Amino acid sequence: MNDLQLMHEVVKLALKAGEAILPFWRADVAVTSKADDSPVTAADLAAHRVLADGLLALAPQIPLLSEEDCDIPLAERQRWQRWWLVDPLDGTKEFIAGSEEFTVNIALVENGEVVFGVVSMPTNRRCYFGGRGLGAWRAQADEAAEPIQVRNAPPLGERFTVVASRRHSSPEQEALLAGLGAALGELQLANIGSSLKFCLLAEGSADCYPRLAPTSQWDTAAAQGVVEGAGGEVIGLDGLPFRYPPRESLLNPHFLALPANAQWRQAFLSLI
Repeated sequence: MNDLQLMHEVVKLALKAGEAILPFWRADVAVTSKADDSPVTAADLAAHRVLADGLLALAPQIPLLSEEDCDIPLAERQRWQRWWLVDPLDGTKEFIAGSEEFTVNIALVENGEVVFGVVSMPTNRRCYFGGRGLGAWRAQADEAAEPIQVRNAPPLGERFTVVASRRHSSPEQEALLAGLGAALGELQLANIGSSLKFCLLAEGSADCYPRLAPTSQWDTAAAQGVVEGAGGEVIGLDGLPFRYPPRESLLNPHFLALPANAQWRQAFLSLI
């Protein structure tokens, strides 16, 4: 099975994990706290079990790193060449609040680079998937998938749209937005939860997504695959491609997601 075929099988699995989540949504599910004080619910664990079993059946030779099973020693992870990087329920706080803005995230990573990613929304069965060199698509429920692409500039008459987190910001991010507004004019801010922030960029509904606040590897890898398949890029503040090397900490450095061929790219990077 080649990577494109494997990606389409993973799309089916992501939708199945979403089905395991939905019985717990808006059902007063019990919430417990993990060691880092982040919330976890029975829905997170149910989706994890579906994905762990399904990915093992699809590709028994590929190990799994999931938010709900991440206590794997670095010495072991350093030996991996290809692995799954998964968040069974991204946006747990949104899920607990009754919002629809939570997702299932599945990425295939090889030597620290995203091969492809799948991001699905359980509540409406919308799914985004793609990878560099493979393309990117959006599928709605049982409709045929349609290709998506980033936009290199806002449509005529529209403001430059920046994706921002509904729950997380930082003084550095606010300063960047101020500088961007001074350079490009009044900004339109698009606030949305979970990895859907990347998907707005990938489908051409927004222009960039700067993140100068904490994230973990499983929060970003799947959606990065979608963005890269749609003609975008995710880079660190040093301008280098954003990668997922095995390391002790699973927290990400800060990053920027933007169209790879944006007319304003250099002016944007000069603000960092």
